[in-house]
Amino acid sequence: MHTKTPQPRTLGDHTWRDQAACRSTPHHQVDPELFFPEPDEVDRITAAKALCAQCPVRSTCLDAALENGDRDGIRGGMTEEERELLHGKLEHRLNYARVNEVLAGRDIHLTKAERRAVVRAAYQADIPAEQLARMLKITGEHAGKLYRRTRREIRNRAVDQQKKANEAKKTPDNTPQALKNPTAKLPARDDLGTAA
Repeated sequence: MHTKTPQPRTLGDHTWRDQAACRSTPHHQVDPELFFPEPDEVDRITAAKALCAQCPVRSTCLDAALENGDRDGIRGGMTEEERELLHGKLEHRLNYARVNEVLAGRDIHLTKAERRAVVRAAYQADIPAEQLARMLKITGEHAGKLYRRTRREIRNRAVDQQKKANEAKKTPDNTPQALKNPTAKLPARDDLGTAA
């Protein structure tokens, strides 16, 4: 059975909470305090995680907690301590599905790495700076600056790759062939030609 990856929530969208397993209804009462146990309350932690394990929006809940900086309670099936490492790594998250969603016009939360990927993809697709500005909710001037930075990065990467390719053409120990074989005939001054 193939499960569909949930779409990232749009900014300000809280409708996903209506599908949460922890939402109380008249037929399914859930004590919200269950999700705020003390670190040594193992039974409460286990019960909360069991409810999270069957939740259809668990990954969205975790994303919302990380994106909003929520550090208290059990969110997305993880305790405060378990999420702590993820909070520190969030800005480096690079999910191309999220990048593609923004390029398609959806308004979602992006990490720094994902924003850079959107700029690069938009630049390579020749999307006008004004359209990039709307996608990222920045000024047209700032979008132009991001495109100039991206152009420089692409150019510098190409130069670095050319340097590496040239270095790879050298012998394994990076010594020019003429210096490795001292008996090899070096070109005479007359053989070098003249500078024009």
